[in-house]
Amino acid sequence: MKAAQHWQSSLTACLAATLLLISTAATPQAAPARRQASAAAKQSAPATHLLHLTAVRLEGSGWTDRRVLNAVRGARRVLARCGVKLQRVELVTLAVPPNLLDFSRPVARELVRDYRVTRPAAYFVRDTLSSPALDAEAIGHSNSGTMPALANTVWMTAAIRDPGIALAHELAHVLMDSGDHSDEPGNLMREETSARNTALTPAQCARMREAAVRHRLLKETPPRRSSQGRR
Repeated sequence: MKAAQHWQSSLTACLAATLLLISTAATPQAAPARRQASAAAKQSAPATHLLHLTAVRLEGSGWTDRRVLNAVRGARRVLARCGVKLQRVELVTLAVPPNLLDFSRPVARELVRDYRVTRPAAYFVRDTLSSPALDAEAIGHSNSGTMPALANTVWMTAAIRDPGIALAHELAHVLMDSGDHSDEPGNLMREETSARNTALTPAQCARMREAAVRHRLLKETPPRRSSQGRR
């Protein structure tokens, strides 16, 4: 496994501060900046499940730390509608050879083999070599095919529009372990991602939680201890 720079922090803490990158020798850490809660965030369901996400930025891809973290924050607000709390984000910055900057499944397999990170993981790459050319791609258990090493990963090119919504869309594919799309207006899982498409149905949320727990991508939050009967 080759060396990489790691940055990690509690998302709760990082939202209470400006963009702050703190490095340590073994496991450096970083956190996103404070941002005022949007109207969408007020629609969040009570947090019942916890998500730990690895965000992998390739140097030379056109992505910056700030843009990656902005995308993560955008995805966080959308997934919260299903009771999924993005509790921890680990930002990994990789310096890779030029031939690994653009996505294809063979390239991705080489990248995940040489640079191992915890899953689920979102990779922020330069472009795609796939045909048809997609600006983002999700690989779950069901569609990893002959390359199971790619399971539970998301791949985002620098050309992607609405990165936060797109990341939420692709992560939802991974968490639900489904490539299904929706025709419902405004639904996050419409094939064409858009800032107008952020809604999730109760059935989609239920499938997301159930499949992700089964594949150990989400952890259920511990039940709150009742204060009744205490003295």
